[in-house]
Amino acid sequence: MGNTIAKFSPCFNGGGGGGGAAAAAPPEPYDDPNLGHAFCYLRPNDTTIFRTISGAALGANASTPPSTSELHSLTSHLTWPAAANTAASGFESSTSFSSVPLQPVPRFSSGPLSSSLADRGFLSGPIERGFLSGPIDPRSTSTSTGSSNLIGSSNRTTDSSDSIPIPNRSNLHWAQGKAGEDRVHVVVSDEHAWLFVGIYDGFNGPDAPDYLLSNLYSAIHSELKGILWDDESPNPNWPENHLAVLKALWKALKKTEEAYLGITDKMVMENPELALMGSCVLVMLMKGEDVYLMNVGDSRAVLAQRLDFYSRNSIEKENQGLEMMMMITDGLHDLAALQLTIDHSTCVLEEVERIRDEHPDDACAIVNDRVKGSLNVTRAFGAGFLKQPKWNNALLEVFRIDYIGNKPYLSCTPSLYHHKISSKDRFLILSSDGLYQYFTNDEAVSQVELFITMCPEGDPAQHLVKEVLFRAAAKAGMEFHELLEIPQGDRRRYHDDVSIIVISLEGRIWRSCV
Repeated sequence: MGNTIAKFSPCFNGGGGGGGAAAAAPPEPYDDPNLGHAFCYLRPNDTTIFRTISGAALGANASTPPSTSELHSLTSHLTWPAAANTAASGFESSTSFSSVPLQPVPRFSSGPLSSSLADRGFLSGPIERGFLSGPIDPRSTSTSTGSSNLIGSSNRTTDSSDSIPIPNRSNLHWAQGKAGEDRVHVVVSDEHAWLFVGIYDGFNGPDAPDYLLSNLYSAIHSELKGILWDDESPNPNWPENHLAVLKALWKALKKTEEAYLGITDKMVMENPELALMGSCVLVMLMKGEDVYLMNVGDSRAVLAQRLDFYSRNSIEKENQGLEMMMMITDGLHDLAALQLTIDHSTCVLEEVERIRDEHPDDACAIVNDRVKGSLNVTRAFGAGFLKQPKWNNALLEVFRIDYIGNKPYLSCTPSLYHHKISSKDRFLILSSDGLYQYFTNDEAVSQVELFITMCPEGDPAQHLVKEVLFRAAAKAGMEFHELLEIPQGDRRRYHDDVSIIVISLEGRIWRSCV
């Protein structure tokens, strides 16, 4: 499955160069199919604002099977075939996507190792392999478990009387992946001329992110009917109504959570763990130059934007008395990292004050920087035990919180944002919060900018995942490969699950960005 190292470019050369005597055969590459995966989508033409999607996911949490098969029988489809339910990582897609499992460069027994960002970490990713050897056949590189037709096969909500229409798959390019408790969903619709990305960062189990992966895109597709598409003309020149699009995203999320909590209500006595499970949500819908964002929790969308002199002065004035936004200068461009989403966590004072104001009779609404001592996110999908007393009471006593009153401690009210892409916008980073345990927004933008300058044929999302591992290993006082040898689950002590998607916004592949 793409284990060859015969066609490395200089970007991914693992050892020192030079001639001389023939070197001893290197050790076999580290090969753990559960570690994660990298994937890419290269737009075949310049008809869209974006051209390249680079994605990567890294698992840290041990994967567990869904708590009940009945849950999935009520969703739109089995997101993961039965054989894959216990795997910690997996990826499936249409043939327009290419993917490879994450494969660290072997630990060489001798010889100098370059310390440059391009000479360490993983073997080449799908973008670079495509440049080196032509188009990749995803069927030979994907970690697919056999099902190749997963999107909308029978898309329904939990109630047969409230079914969601099935999107037309004939003009869809899609990918979905999992790493630990993270789930990623990418849909490129030629019919509707849009790009959809969903990143679902689950916690306390897989059911909530799996349910989002199965149902949220279909719900959004349904809510956008009459706003961005209809049956007669799926892609007409609709009048701009950004507020209506954002409201449709919110309505779709609300309906999806209501359906999920409805399942929880029916099954919580037999499967009380369902009341614990939840997920952060990050959704991006790009249509033409318009980017619509919805988030619940602490996943982020960060825009890399080239700033002119006047823009820099404006930002400096707005940030007087605060730490100045770091400008990344590579001799050609000045880039700023602009976070387009809002974090919903106990690190945000406004969120903490909101919860305390909503629960004036509970002095322990926030304990140890966690909502009721349990979660550091202040908004999330699912997690019913923090939303209604009945779901908290259904839990085993050891998991219960001291629920005071009837008001929810946690909400699923999203933050919504519209952005119009301009010529100053370089790329967009969408990620679960695992990236930002070791990177600031500015550092993430700087890493991608430097990487695509040095390695225009490389995979920037895979590079960020690699750097997370290097930083986690350094913080723990160990080497890169030592960290990877720690079993899944135990490795969660050092880093979180990480899912990253980097989207070029210049209508060109990375090579033309230099």
